[in-house]
Amino acid sequence: MKYLIVGLGNIGDEYARTRHNIGFMVLDAYAEASNISFSTERYGDIARTRLKNKQLILLKPSTYMNLSGNAVRYWKEREGIDVSNILVIVDDIALPFGAIRLKPSGSDAGHNGLKNIAQMLGTQAYPRLRFGVGNDFPRGCQVDYVLGQFTPEQKAELPGRIDVAIEAMKECVLAGIQTAMCKFNNK
Repeated sequence: MKYLIVGLGNIGDEYARTRHNIGFMVLDAYAEASNISFSTERYGDIARTRLKNKQLILLKPSTYMNLSGNAVRYWKEREGIDVSNILVIVDDIALPFGAIRLKPSGSDAGHNGLKNIAQMLGTQAYPRLRFGVGNDFPRGCQVDYVLGQFTPEQKAELPGRIDVAIEAMKECVLAGIQTAMCKFNNK
């Protein structure tokens, strides 16, 4: 069985390690721990691995956040992956820093990457892992906040929280989204 694990972010040095790129960071950490590497292919960087008897295709779209759906749709169709076997890892300002929320479907909650994925797939019924980045910004400064760097305190905690996100991702693949939600949504 194949799974498409999508980490959302923006390409380019100016966006590296920003809050909006947490999806890229989670996939990079998983690839490093699994001793696999990404290669640049159509619409993004791809890494392939196995988790027990499951085939994982890790995707970091190169389409920039707001057009992430193009990459997701292409790789879903190319690999013949059911929409229920897609997991999108995304930043979420509605959650406190480091909080993890898994959902089998839902609205885009104003996130342009999720909005474009729903448009390109024709459904909002795809699993997502939301990684909380907090919302400590003045009104009207949301863009600067999500495109900004984590605080020094957050940077110190980030590796541990990324590890939790990786474990949640693996649980989704191995045991299903409902089991993973019960296990990780209150951590």
